[in-house]
Amino acid sequence: MNTTFARLACLITLLPALATANTLERVRSSDTLTLGYLADFAPFSVQDGDTAKGYAIDLCLKVAEQVKLTLARPDLKVRFQPVALADEISAVSSGQVDLLCTPTVASVQRRQQVSFSIPIYTAGVSAVVRKDAPEPLLKVLNGKPAHTGPTWRATLNRGLSNQTFAVVTGGVTEQWVHRQLQALGVIATVIAVANNNAGLEAVAQGKADAFFSERMLLKNQLARNDQQDLMLVERTYDYAPVAMVVPRADEDFRLLVDTVISAMYRSGEIEQGYTTYLGGTSKAIRRQFSLYALPL
Repeated sequence: MNTTFARLACLITLLPALATANTLERVRSSDTLTLGYLADFAPFSVQDGDTAKGYAIDLCLKVAEQVKLTLARPDLKVRFQPVALADEISAVSSGQVDLLCTPTVASVQRRQQVSFSIPIYTAGVSAVVRKDAPEPLLKVLNGKPAHTGPTWRATLNRGLSNQTFAVVTGGVTEQWVHRQLQALGVIATVIAVANNNAGLEAVAQGKADAFFSERMLLKNQLARNDQQDLMLVERTYDYAPVAMVVPRADEDFRLLVDTVISAMYRSGEIEQGYTTYLGGTSKAIRRQFSLYALPL
């Protein structure tokens, strides 16, 4: 009897994984493909009434076209489901959404719950400050001093110590800022805010000396908010490839997503998305396209 109950308990713990193991069959049964996205993540994804728009949304719609072809369901319903930043991973792992469109960093911790497509963008960490920020802070954040050794470390400490830095709570940038300050031995205050808009407001109101987030998001937010007293620093501090989030242990669905994105890289169609939403491409960006696309 105890053995039976033990086996039953094991099966129950596997149910969430089994529920998401065959995404295409679940979509076929429900006759609906549910695309998750962050609703305030322009230019990648943003809510637009009952639907969504943005660079990542356009890519997701191409995936939806392929799902319809694969399932031979041209009338398959495509539903957009906004999710909160804190819930983006659980929304996929629980089966609430079939695919998370908004590009996300594929960290080791997240890979324990979900899987990821090939990269669809290379994110970069940057910062927003007030235009009247202290010169030592501006110089350090812009990487102006070119000294090495102890002098450079002393310059960093003078520029960064006793400052207050804002980050979005729960994001990988929050972890990155804490790691950098610890590595440099800098004593500073880090405050967590709900979103990018709150981060900009914290700097504008003098509650934070700098707000760290993804560079393209910051550029877009500054343009939308028309913050005359704020500016984006020149420097990008770190880079990371970001991808769509797919259910774990579903290689068929991940292959479908990767095949669609790879075809867009090879055809140059993805470059149109960069032109429309991300300010165009460069030689370096186009080189990344060839690195990210899966070979035939």
